[in-house]
Amino acid sequence: MKLLPIILAAGQGTRMYSQLPKVLHTIGGKPMLQHVINSCRNLDVKDIAIVYGHGGEKVKATIADDTLKWVLQSEQKGTGHAVDQARELINDDLVVIIAYGDVPLIKAETLQSLVDALSGADLTVLTTIMDDPKGYGRIVRSPEGTIESIVEEKDANNEIRKITEVNTGFIAARGKQLKTWLAKLSPDNAQGEYYLTDCIALAVEDGGSVHAVVCDDPMEVQGVNNRVQQAQLEREYQKNQAEQLLLKGVSLADPARLDIRGDVSVGQDVFIDVNVVFIGKVSLGKNVVIESGCVITDSVIGDNARIKANSVLENAQVGNHCDVGPFARLRPGAVLADKAKVGNFVEIKKSTIGEGSKVSHLSYIGDTQMGVGVNIGAGTITCNYDGVNKFKTIIGDNAFIGSDSQLIAPVEIGEGATIGAGSTITKDAPAAELTLARSNQKVLKGWKRPEKRLKD
Repeated sequence: MKLLPIILAAGQGTRMYSQLPKVLHTIGGKPMLQHVINSCRNLDVKDIAIVYGHGGEKVKATIADDTLKWVLQSEQKGTGHAVDQARELINDDLVVIIAYGDVPLIKAETLQSLVDALSGADLTVLTTIMDDPKGYGRIVRSPEGTIESIVEEKDANNEIRKITEVNTGFIAARGKQLKTWLAKLSPDNAQGEYYLTDCIALAVEDGGSVHAVVCDDPMEVQGVNNRVQQAQLEREYQKNQAEQLLLKGVSLADPARLDIRGDVSVGQDVFIDVNVVFIGKVSLGKNVVIESGCVITDSVIGDNARIKANSVLENAQVGNHCDVGPFARLRPGAVLADKAKVGNFVEIKKSTIGEGSKVSHLSYIGDTQMGVGVNIGAGTITCNYDGVNKFKTIIGDNAFIGSDSQLIAPVEIGEGATIGAGSTITKDAPAAELTLARSNQKVLKGWKRPEKRLKD
């Protein structure tokens, strides 16, 4: 039977104190709503409906997914009212799952367990046990243990408030029955809203059976209402990500000091030091070492490479046995062939560094095609931009570029050429020759330094 997840994402999130709609605040670098959508996509779904409201156009623009069914809740009249806005999408033969855009850690397996439990019930409810259930609706059971109703805290008496089993808000039901219960909802409560939770009591009144699926981890079903809760879930998410890497054999110097804001694939025997941040899609080969303080975005790092401390990589490709950093920056389009070296305070942009070539210190290499075995001296710059256009520098195999040289693109350095230190090269340099571009050194005999005059 096909599923229809309906994700409620219309809340304003006033306690976030932000102009950004609550469901767009991030966990692990992705909007909370996107996490929930991703979990739903791992199910056998027909469609996914998003009920949006506050900042809705921004939500739609950020998620930017044409396969989703967007449903507007123009007035905020409670969760039952929100679900009812999607009534036209609820076919009788669908199983409907109600999920929440501000509960980012929910797992597909947990949602599937709600669906599976429907085989012996008319409605299933996801619950959890909390030491401090304040703010949550309580699960009221009969003496036999069956669920009778869910009572919101504002409507609960003191006895009901002592119950520690709470409603997470997630439910599953068959489309035909859910529409029947939605039609019977009433705003006769302390909030004057249409509570989705009243469907439980309505199901019981109709003689239906309601089963609970208990989530063992309260953090998985924790919603975000303020920045404190967002920070708590961020740490929980990062803890889970670190555990996944550990289970794949990665050595982490401190699992609590790693941030993953995307997807990381790893080979065997990878070591990651403290305060490393991965963003987007990152691939690490075998025996890779990432030293402390590195930020790596959408990059591929080959086997046996070492990224030294405080280096920044973005849309870069690093070959096998490469050595990068410390304090190196690989910008988009940087490609390092095997055994290349990029040292401290070197910036590479849209350039290929050939196999075994070295750019060891204090250099900028941009829009450059570099051959194998090249040595770039400290302070060398490829001057690739004239203020309007970018130009390319080509450096042949085994060339040697002396320290503090400027290569004014477009220019080509021939194979095996040597550029004398301190040269400004504006024309092609021939292969296997020494090319210099310096002014003559002069000595002015008898010259004396200026002396500071004493004030009168």
